[in-house]
Amino acid sequence: MPTGKQRQPRTRSARQLIDLSHTVEHGLITYKGLPAPIITDHLTREESRKHYGENTEFHIGKIEMVANTGTYIDSPFHRFADGKDLSQLPLKILANLEAVCVKASAGRAIDSQQFQDMDIKGKAVLVHTGWSRHWKTPAYFEGHPYLTAAAAKLLVRRGAVLVGIDSYNIDDTADNLRPAHTALLGNEIPIVEHMRNLDKLPRAGFRFFAVPVKVESFGTFPVRAFALV
Repeated sequence: MPTGKQRQPRTRSARQLIDLSHTVEHGLITYKGLPAPIITDHLTREESRKHYGENTEFHIGKIEMVANTGTYIDSPFHRFADGKDLSQLPLKILANLEAVCVKASAGRAIDSQQFQDMDIKGKAVLVHTGWSRHWKTPAYFEGHPYLTAAAAKLLVRRGAVLVGIDSYNIDDTADNLRPAHTALLGNEIPIVEHMRNLDKLPRAGFRFFAVPVKVESFGTFPVRAFALV
């Protein structure tokens, strides 16, 4: 009969959660020309004490903001009047997605060759540009990296289910046709913009989550995007 302590079975090493979202705060400018969120108290703790028993208090906050604030997701309705809105997006394309992270080469235009050697079918594709280093500075709004029309079309053809980027916009804001938004959202592929910490992700082998509030007749909303590595 064996003596001493029994050997414990090996367990899989603990996985890590990596936050890929910026913090939404009062006065934050996410997109040049759009108003910053206004965060205030609807019910202060002091006021709440008048309504509850001894040593009992609550806080209820109030926020006024445009949908394009912080790290947010675009649904097809953002671009197309007959596209799916936030409430119609299935969870299977928002949560627990197999994902890959592509480190874009230097330069603004991210073309299709960046994705040629990757298996992206059925996966979230996150594009690491490093642009998030400019977050909350004037430099963030000018000269940002973006996907070309050819890159967006390749992602559609190769079967991506979601595309994210750590830049100001997935399109060149000087191009009013917005080809990346048009191609991706036109094929019901949500877009997550203004991400961060993509430098902490491996090239593949992780899971991705970016679930917005379930709002009807809304095309865009902040998410708490994160990866399970």
